[in-house]
Amino acid sequence: MPVSHLDKAEFMNLFGSVFEHSPWIAGAVWDSGLTGRQDTAEGLHQAFREVIEQSGREKKMALLRAHPELGVGIASSKQLTGASRQEQRGAGLDSCGPAEFAEFRKLNQSYQEKFTFPFIMAVKGFDRHDILKSFRERLNHTEDEEFRTAVEQVLRIGRFRIDSVFARYR
Repeated sequence: MPVSHLDKAEFMNLFGSVFEHSPWIAGAVWDSGLTGRQDTAEGLHQAFREVIEQSGREKKMALLRAHPELGVGIASSKQLTGASRQEQRGAGLDSCGPAEFAEFRKLNQSYQEKFTFPFIMAVKGFDRHDILKSFRERLNHTEDEEFRTAVEQVLRIGRFRIDSVFARYR
């Protein structure tokens, strides 16, 4: 069945968790009216993008703050969704040594103090060394630069997750 023919409960079941602890986004997409445009992963992602881009700074900030910290001990983090746990494992963040975990903790603290939301990166295709490098570089961003970067990273994560749902759904 095409996505545009799903009722709200079915749609929310499939796509409500695409954006970390933020089902309001999928709800807004469904409420705006599904058309054939949303029957592809690209079209659906664009609809999600539009909802996020049209939301105010406070809602975007809440979306950013709904994300877990990276590399802080995957198994013990209650904040991780199944998708986040799998993505972090795929990047090798569950294999960090003590020095790497210590650096992640330090970077997470510095980042949180500077920007007031967690460091967010779509980690698919990257390893923990790439992530640490990006983490260090992005700490040099201005608040506005990093806010925009973090929102784009959230959208990138969402695209990967939408692709995954479509691959299972079809």
